[in-house]
Amino acid sequence: MAGSTTSSVRSKMKAKGVQDSGRTNSPSEDVANLHQLEAQHGILGIVLLLFCGTVSSYLCTYLPEALTAADLDRHPTAFIAERAWDNLQVLNDFGPKPTGSRANELGAADYIRREIEKAKATAHAAQFVETAHQTISGAYPIAFLGNPLTSVYRNAQNLVVRLAGRSEDGERAALMLNCHYDTVASSPGASDDGGSCAVMLEILRVLSRAPERNRHSIVFLFNGAEETPLQAAHGFVSQHQWAEEVRAFLNLESAGSGGKEQLFQAGPQHPWLIEAYGRAVRHPAAQTVSEEIFQSGIIPSDTDFRIFRDFGHVPGMDFAHTINGYRYHTRFDTIDYLTLPVLQRTGDNILALTRELANGEELARVGSDPNLAEGYSVFFDVLGLFFVSYSASTGQIVNVMLAVLSLAMPLMELCRQVRRVGERSVLSQTLVGLLGTVCGTAASVGVVLLVANRLDAVGRAMSWFSTPYLILGLYGCPVILMHCFAHRLCSHWFSDNKSPLNLTQTVRARLIGVNLFWTLLIIPLTLANIRSAYIIAVIVLLSLLSTILTSVLGYQGQPRRWLALHLAFQIPTLLWATKFYHLLVKLFVPITGRMGAGTNPEYLIALLVACFGLLCVSYLVPLVGLLKGTSELTARMTVFAMIAFLLGCCTQVGFPYRDESNGEPSVQRHYVTHTLQVAHRDGAVVSEGAGFLFREMDRNAVRVIRGVAKPAEAVPMRQMESCRTMLFCGVPFYSIWHQIRFNNYWMEGPSPAIEKHTLPTFELVRVHQNSSSVRQYSFEIVHRHQTCVQSALIIAPKPGVQLVAWSLMDTVPGTIEFNGERAHFVLITYGLADDAPWTVTFAFEYDPEHLQDGAGAKLFDVSWVNTYWEHGDKQTDEFRKLIDQFPEWAHVIPSVAVVNITAH
Repeated sequence: MAGSTTSSVRSKMKAKGVQDSGRTNSPSEDVANLHQLEAQHGILGIVLLLFCGTVSSYLCTYLPEALTAADLDRHPTAFIAERAWDNLQVLNDFGPKPTGSRANELGAADYIRREIEKAKATAHAAQFVETAHQTISGAYPIAFLGNPLTSVYRNAQNLVVRLAGRSEDGERAALMLNCHYDTVASSPGASDDGGSCAVMLEILRVLSRAPERNRHSIVFLFNGAEETPLQAAHGFVSQHQWAEEVRAFLNLESAGSGGKEQLFQAGPQHPWLIEAYGRAVRHPAAQTVSEEIFQSGIIPSDTDFRIFRDFGHVPGMDFAHTINGYRYHTRFDTIDYLTLPVLQRTGDNILALTRELANGEELARVGSDPNLAEGYSVFFDVLGLFFVSYSASTGQIVNVMLAVLSLAMPLMELCRQVRRVGERSVLSQTLVGLLGTVCGTAASVGVVLLVANRLDAVGRAMSWFSTPYLILGLYGCPVILMHCFAHRLCSHWFSDNKSPLNLTQTVRARLIGVNLFWTLLIIPLTLANIRSAYIIAVIVLLSLLSTILTSVLGYQGQPRRWLALHLAFQIPTLLWATKFYHLLVKLFVPITGRMGAGTNPEYLIALLVACFGLLCVSYLVPLVGLLKGTSELTARMTVFAMIAFLLGCCTQVGFPYRDESNGEPSVQRHYVTHTLQVAHRDGAVVSEGAGFLFREMDRNAVRVIRGVAKPAEAVPMRQMESCRTMLFCGVPFYSIWHQIRFNNYWMEGPSPAIEKHTLPTFELVRVHQNSSSVRQYSFEIVHRHQTCVQSALIIAPKPGVQLVAWSLMDTVPGTIEFNGERAHFVLITYGLADDAPWTVTFAFEYDPEHLQDGAGAKLFDVSWVNTYWEHGDKQTDEFRKLIDQFPEWAHVIPSVAVVNITAH
């Protein structure tokens, strides 16, 4: 009797709710139409996800057709990729062009200079083209990873062109385009950065042949010392007369080999630059999230943008190719792996943007109108099809409004259907949806981190390095499984047989819980001024549009049509979310090959997949509540994950590296330096050693290093015998990034072959007692031989002694710490050789009463390090044999170094 009465009451309540809503189907109709879909329908969601991922991947890599010389008659003012390709071919054929090498200082520089003169000779009579060949020396302070460095350059080269504008008689304002033609050792640098220089040469040709001048002048800077790092750019902004005219710049870079040129940082502030980009560029590729990631310091790279911003105080835009970062700074960065469409797309965009900026009014106003310089922008392209930008303050308002509306509108709509009898159930199911999303997120993060830890523990780290599709099985499937399990468990734990909501309404309420989850995330991100919150805002906007259209079309009571509409809006959601997955995977997977071994790269990839997996499936997973069962879906996902594990751990598919035999090389990087260590005191050699220094560039490198070193032992750098007797362990210290952040290994060996007449010299010529507490030392540095060699000075004052002044700069930066010792670090790069000696002075302050040896006391230790980056013809047989032991899928950058340590 009691059970019968309860059933009657519930039926009456549901009937009343249906009458009140006017449009809600009866339970029986709902069951017939939608409830308990067949289990195999769950696979359709996975198919939809894969389909959208494939489409977004295609759009991320799509490039336009290239124009050739045959198209010149039909497009006389267009960028012609074939002409740029001819320039790139010559630059590529010079081979590696590190600063100081004959290929860079004499070959590439001379070729670019001749091409500039050709462009000048063929310029239209209306144009006025000026050229300058700048040879500069200078110094400036800079910091990497928080460690101060004094960067010194001698006789670096810049090739500069100025295309005069119409506004010559008024305020001089110019736009600058910058590329660098130097490369790292062992890489021809076709993409980094020869392709950019070829693009700039073609843009110079096109603009110089136009019958009418641009409104403002355009400066083209071809700099010859960027990889050193960033030195020639400093020489231009600090010493060239045309630098004073520059009001904005476009920096063309590369961290990959091909693909689209990404706008990855702009400004700082100066929103008018982003607005001009939006107006001008035909093929946009720009994301605020790229800017925030790069400026966070997580990416081990830097560009001339930093110099123009910090020392020139000029706003600008930074562009780079990021696809196929495996080839970046390797022997495979050649023209063979580039295509004409890459140059065409870059040229089209940069030419259009140059015209827009050079003919706009902002360049003339930016120096005097502070309003132009204020405000950050939120900017992004939508699948490369169109571009969106708005101010950061507008973005904050939009984000908060979307967050509030995405909650209020669907809640009001659903509560109106079930008012009085089901409102509490709607709220409770919304919380169930929130809990399921939170639990799914936590579980997926925990599981993928566990997987990452175990893969590294069994020695299978980076199994996805050459086969990124494995990531989908290793991490993508567990993410989806955890979200499905979480929602099913929450549904089971908080099921309410007495709920007045039918199943469709229950699922819709849980989807509101997903909106609540994103609201609780987007608002704190917005308040923290994290502009990348726009990624979530677009997802929330699409959910809100789905709700509005459901209401407008009256689909609230038509379950199948509501489901079809919901899934239709998931297509742009998935396209949007998978775009970022592709963008970041293509960026970070190759970067794991050069980020050192200190951090497990599996964690980075696992977290990336967990985050963007959540973006993809957050509005799909609650739909599992409509299925009769999820065992078939979870079983298939588990099978996919197991297959990925087997491929990654037990087959050659999971081997991280590939040589060029398959046309897609993805190599392991190794720096090996054959080193001579010499310690002097009072003009005599007191100790000497030699060996090979290996740099551990990725998580798997140490196994290869130990294998190559056998039967000798590769000792961790900080355990070297010389760490107890020599300043900074006597290692060839040339890079804060490599020596401080990365693990290095040492193997004893014979001395390298050194031609002493090619060594830059550092000789004491004078000691002067400025006062009772200040002593000044004068040294002469001479670099007479044209070769690629970098010098480093490591100056370590004794306890109680302080370096207070020097002739390098007006200021003395702080010290860096290594092996428990602190010292000033100076990096010196040579461009053109010079017979004239260069005198440098150092003044040390001390307390005479505390010196143990009185007036003859030693005040400081100095390590004079010279690293040869081009020494192949002088390598010893032992060094060649060592290099030959590396496998074919390894890229070895050999060098020879001499370390001289003296006390003064």
